[in-house]
Amino acid sequence: MIVFATKMLKYSAAAVGAALLATSASGQVQVQGSDAFNLPDDISFVIEPQDPNVRRATARVNGNIITGTDVDHRVALILSAQEQEFPPEEIQRLRLQVLRNLIDETLQVQEAAAQEMEVTSEEVEAAYERFAQEGRGMTKEELDAYLRSIGSSPRSIKRQIQGELAWDRLLRRNVQPFVNVSEGEVNELVERLNASRGTTEYRLGEIFLSANSANREQVKSNADQIIEQLRAGGSFVAYARQYSQASSAIVGGDLGWIRLEQLQQPTLEAAARQMTPGQLVGPLEIPGGYSILLMIDQRQIGMADPRDAVLSLKQISINFPPGTPQAEAEERGAAFVEAVESMNGCGDANLRAAAIGAQTVDNDQIQVRQLPEALQQVMLQMNVGETTPPFGDLNEGIRVLMLCGRDDPQETQGPSTDQIMAQLEDERVNRRAQRYLRDLRRDAVIEYN
Repeated sequence: MIVFATKMLKYSAAAVGAALLATSASGQVQVQGSDAFNLPDDISFVIEPQDPNVRRATARVNGNIITGTDVDHRVALILSAQEQEFPPEEIQRLRLQVLRNLIDETLQVQEAAAQEMEVTSEEVEAAYERFAQEGRGMTKEELDAYLRSIGSSPRSIKRQIQGELAWDRLLRRNVQPFVNVSEGEVNELVERLNASRGTTEYRLGEIFLSANSANREQVKSNADQIIEQLRAGGSFVAYARQYSQASSAIVGGDLGWIRLEQLQQPTLEAAARQMTPGQLVGPLEIPGGYSILLMIDQRQIGMADPRDAVLSLKQISINFPPGTPQAEAEERGAAFVEAVESMNGCGDANLRAAAIGAQTVDNDQIQVRQLPEALQQVMLQMNVGETTPPFGDLNEGIRVLMLCGRDDPQETQGPSTDQIMAQLEDERVNRRAQRYLRDLRRDAVIEYN
């Protein structure tokens, strides 16, 4: 899936003002939970419900039409980023989710227009061109051609851009001004962070699916299927952007560097504390729905991370042409290892490598964390002038990395008070933004074909 990122939309954590989020204009009182409807346990339908899997994916939202082609193009965009085949039932489920997302985008665009904050076509075109260049390294024309080649269209991306820009404007005017984070709250969190210096800080990705008592089982089933697809190689960023109902969806579910206490959910805290980088867990039931967590990385608060060290490396390698006899490859490999062991650091490595027909490549700006996991641990234990154990095979060639220099990282100071305040605001904006969108859905006139 193409990930659109015209900017990092800062959905602080606030909500639309009290007037937008309280009762409706007619004065109706909202009662939470299914008890408000006094539903019987034994439901008998007068007319059998339609199978959602055979419903045509088209709708009219307050008069604006969402066509089957709109859904097809967005689905093609998602499938293009996946490494595995989707079964027909999964594609149908994906189509239904895409339709719901397109309805939300339509409502966001309509609300912005109604409040005289309409996103112009010129703004959408400029953002689309920016995304082509910065996000994909393409010209606008090249991105147009790519999208058509995968069965999607430029219009599908532009529609998503328009919805994101519209929603950003609505939140900035109707939500964020009503969010209040006191200096006392920030200072209290700063004190807790200072007291925890040296403890672990986490970078997490989250996919949040909203659920209530009426749809909890269906949402749980959807979450299980998402987990299954992610473990089969699906893109977490793509799924977060498409399915997550948290404001972090726009950045692929990335919550940034946080302490677990900042999650403010004991279930999530307990799960994340047991995770290792790269691990996926969930779905985890929390108030309001289900969460899927990905542990992106970990580090020590206020302490320098050795993996941030910048290395100067020299790669020394010898290749074996196709068809090289096994005995000859073993002999040349042994000579290569012996020559490497006799090298006196990086100063004479080039001459000694050339003498045995080996090649060298230098890289003076590579972080330890950019190396494969197996090499990271080896590099952290090496001194300047030492080499890694040989790696590769006798069919193609073997190589080593020689450490020529290391710039150790500086100790970090942790998040600033401004960053902490911004995060608290984000959390509150996120909660109120969900209520805002829920109100738009409730008041909309939506007709399905």
